[in-house]
Amino acid sequence: MLATPADTLALEQRHTSGAYAKRPLQIVRGEGARLFDADGNSYIDCAGGIGAANLGHAHPAVLAALAEQAAELIVCPELFHNPVRARYQAALCQAAGMARVFLCNSGTEAVEAAIKIARLSTGRPGIIAAMRAFHGRTLGALSATWKKAYREPFEPLVPQVRHVPFNSLEHLEQALTPQDAAVILEVVQGEGGVHPAESGYLAAVQALCRANGSLLIIDEVQTGFGRTGRLFAFQQEGIGPDLVCVAKSMAGGLPMGAVLMGERVEPLPPLSHGSTLGGNPLACAAGLAVLDVLQSTDLIPRAAALGEAVLAHLRAHLPDDAVREVRGRGLMIGIELRGKVTEVLAALQARGVLALPAGVTVLRLLPPLVITEDDLWQAIFAIEEVISRAA
Repeated sequence: MLATPADTLALEQRHTSGAYAKRPLQIVRGEGARLFDADGNSYIDCAGGIGAANLGHAHPAVLAALAEQAAELIVCPELFHNPVRARYQAALCQAAGMARVFLCNSGTEAVEAAIKIARLSTGRPGIIAAMRAFHGRTLGALSATWKKAYREPFEPLVPQVRHVPFNSLEHLEQALTPQDAAVILEVVQGEGGVHPAESGYLAAVQALCRANGSLLIIDEVQTGFGRTGRLFAFQQEGIGPDLVCVAKSMAGGLPMGAVLMGERVEPLPPLSHGSTLGGNPLACAAGLAVLDVLQSTDLIPRAAALGEAVLAHLRAHLPDDAVREVRGRGLMIGIELRGKVTEVLAALQARGVLALPAGVTVLRLLPPLVITEDDLWQAIFAIEEVISRAA
């Protein structure tokens, strides 16, 4: 038992990889949309586990599923059949309107798998992604990620991956060739600044891909599982993607990812891809609990309604001399500031609100869908106060 929060900080700093720029705050407990530090202080969580806590912290349905499954079986690789996995695969495919699913452990693994599946399915090498996109940090996913600071230290990356402006059909038409296996896009660019796809853009991209024989990969790692006001954000667009990457909130915060495969993608040849822990019974049990909660409650339409109200309020009340634009969909909200976001994040933390950046100037909010209206509006009023004072 460490004596003080300072002891924890010193111990972690001594042994951590150094890959994370950590805030001087030790979080020890969570409940719903509240987090608690080592001194007992309570915070409204608008960071939401960077999108992995759509059902908040310590959700009773997830806890019950984990306890029951952990007592029965935790590990079962896909060398063998498993009833929990079979039920989850069927439930997830039905919910997404997809044919098959490959289960893994994270969003970046899902993107890696989608790139491999696209190349294998089409026999083509090329991948087109969007400027400002973030798809992960492993080499294939990193190749599709736009930010140079993430990419350049690790070059050369996977070849024949190119980037075009997001929401520009003209640029994609000019770039797409018969050698391209797939186009990969987010419905709302999260790390890139919370930029939603414009109306009709993704449907037009799908048509281009179909005409070219390319696959459409939709990255729903951050937007999936109710975040934007539908179970999956692509369902708001009237499209049928060939591959959909999901992760983050799919198992209530446990590490889990997946690639959903449409009818145009044939089943994979045996041994063409794999994951030792992918589809483990513990994560699948949690995933079933998450789907049940999202499909049997009003959390998803509630997220749409609350998001619409919050966006309207922020657009009407934030000062123009401090804010360039307020963007978002559902409870995925970005506030583009005219200055750096760092001081705003610190001021919010001092007022008991935890939020995220999305680049240097964008304040990003990803509160759990279970957040109470009182907590949500308390956070919004704190944001309004902090930004107005900084103006």
